[in-house]
Amino acid sequence: MTDFALPGFDLSRFVSETLAEDLGIGLPNGGRDVTSESVIPADARFSGVMDSRDAIVVAGLPVAMAFFRALDPGMEIELLVADGDPVAPGTDLMRLKGNARAMLTAERSALNIVQHLSGVATLVREYVQAMDNPDCTLLDTRKTIPGLRHLEKYAVRMGGGSNHRMGLWDAAMIKDNHVLVAGSVREAVQRAVSAGVKEIICEVDRIDQIEPALAAGATRLLLDNMEPPTLREAVALVAGRVPTEASGGINLDTIKAKAATGVNYVSVGRLTQSAPAADIGLDFTAL
Repeated sequence: MTDFALPGFDLSRFVSETLAEDLGIGLPNGGRDVTSESVIPADARFSGVMDSRDAIVVAGLPVAMAFFRALDPGMEIELLVADGDPVAPGTDLMRLKGNARAMLTAERSALNIVQHLSGVATLVREYVQAMDNPDCTLLDTRKTIPGLRHLEKYAVRMGGGSNHRMGLWDAAMIKDNHVLVAGSVREAVQRAVSAGVKEIICEVDRIDQIEPALAAGATRLLLDNMEPPTLREAVALVAGRVPTEASGGINLDTIKAKAATGVNYVSVGRLTQSAPAADIGLDFTAL
């Protein structure tokens, strides 16, 4: 389909299931684009140009290509920019030429994914620029739309951020509810250590939780909802023994001050949870 590949993500399945949803496959009278079939001749051909109406960071073009090629394998597609590129308003992103019905049927799915992923990448770039700190890394979270995690985290990387955990499997993250059941931060961390977990991120929201977490074997501290003076105190107490991460209540206005406290990471759920879609259009011309 394309050479785009992400570990754990099945592009062909994603494209197939997305198109099936739009076409109503399996539903009464479903399985077709009734408008295109009734209005557009089967042999009609279009050329098309996808362009950005805003200044954005591009993400998702290879996925858009896969939607068009799924319906017209011979469609001619030219990518004019690359994912991760910042572009000005009015920039052409992609040119297409092929079967008109296929283009119209795939159009919305292709645009939806490029608009969403470019919106994520653009917001990430804004946060990186607002943070203005090469010694601190911007992280995403698990606050992703179900089914889109791999793509959204890819878009974060295109915007200049980095990925936190990909899921529940690749690191332990001990939060307040885990501590509630275990009885203390120390006990929760010790249980993870005893289970053989190698990477143990422990959330602390008070200074007095830091030493017990470190003594028990935490490999990273997530400093939750702390203001800059408290973050500085926490970083000083940790004294480089493990990486530190600031989280909670971080926005474009507060990220610079929190990153300047000496933390290694700042994590922001909004990057994937509520990034506004980029304004991207696709205009066709009959051939």
